[in-house]
Amino acid sequence: MPVTTAPDRAPSRATTTHVTLAILALATGGFTIGTTEFVTMGLLPEIAEGVGVSIPDAGHLISAYAVGVVVGAPVLAFLGARLPRRALLLALMGGYTVANALSAVAAGFGLLTLGRFVAGLPHGAYFGVASLVAAGLVEPARKGRAVATVMLGLSVANVVGVPAATWMGQHLGWRSAFLAVAVLGIVTALLVLAFVPSSPGDPHASGRRELSAFLSAQVWLTLLAGAIGFGGMFAVYTYIAPTITRTGGLDSSAVPVFLLAFGTGMVAGTWVAGHLADWSVFRSLLGSALGMGLVLLLFGAVAPAGWWSLPVAFLVPVLGSVLVVNLQLRLMDVAGDAQTLGAAMNHASLNVANALGAWLGGAVIAAGWGYRAPAVVGAALSLAGLLVLLGSALLHRRTAVRTFSATP
Repeated sequence: MPVTTAPDRAPSRATTTHVTLAILALATGGFTIGTTEFVTMGLLPEIAEGVGVSIPDAGHLISAYAVGVVVGAPVLAFLGARLPRRALLLALMGGYTVANALSAVAAGFGLLTLGRFVAGLPHGAYFGVASLVAAGLVEPARKGRAVATVMLGLSVANVVGVPAATWMGQHLGWRSAFLAVAVLGIVTALLVLAFVPSSPGDPHASGRRELSAFLSAQVWLTLLAGAIGFGGMFAVYTYIAPTITRTGGLDSSAVPVFLLAFGTGMVAGTWVAGHLADWSVFRSLLGSALGMGLVLLLFGAVAPAGWWSLPVAFLVPVLGSVLVVNLQLRLMDVAGDAQTLGAAMNHASLNVANALGAWLGGAVIAAGWGYRAPAVVGAALSLAGLLVLLGSALLHRRTAVRTFSATP
């Protein structure tokens, strides 16, 4: 069932301006969330020293955040189904602000872990609700670009927010990074309050109706495609530093350049994704899954070539971002009446992909297959996600044929 959007008419100039500001306000929330999600990785040594644990133990903070995302997406979508969407966005960003403030003042590792878990809870629900709001502000022909703009905040965070917060944490203490994100949360809430139009809640919505999304085979297939297929990118991204230094023979000073390539690739891919989605969501999914599998194989092949692998490293997140945006739109389409839960579960699926890709990539390295092996694993995951999508298409075709045959 397609998303309900604004009437099919071009908005007036004043309305267009207001819609643009509303979507940018929603994208600011994506920037805020993206900054705090990834900044922990850049500050692990400082955080570990600050709370008196080893760096591997501090790595559990990243896992705590990911678990929060997986838990929070369905739970908050269930509880907030009947709330007005702007009010729900404000509540989610308020919780995000409090959780990051808690992380900033945590005296010990236990309280900090709790703060990271709580910070992860609103992640999926925010992106899901923000995507629904953005899609409802524009005519159907621009829905893909509107959702992609919201996601663009997450991509820009990897280029601007994460490096800036990491620099701040290194020079002003790691707590300052989480405090800065808490301030960004307040700014986001103010922008949403100022520019996102208020709308009444759906009186017919209920937690039970939202849970109906889990009865849809298409929802499960889309989530599975994301959890497996997007894991391919993380199989390579997680181990990019040792791959380019040990396999590519480059100095460690090259690592930030490759990370910048990944970040700019995410931004470019998110922009492209919006236009491709307005052409065809499902074809964009198929193309990006196949393309990422092939590009990951290419990366594994050229990794020993040093700087020659940089353009390929840029293409991986381009295709990954196309996959992410179109998975979001696909879930919004196949979730039926369970719009909030369907849209929110995308990021729960992507965090599973993060964990799966990193684990399998690490497993083949530990088995002695070298740092090119994660690219092969990543390609296999991407192509497995493609097979799931093809299964989804086959199921859709069979359902359509049965429905047509049963029509008198």
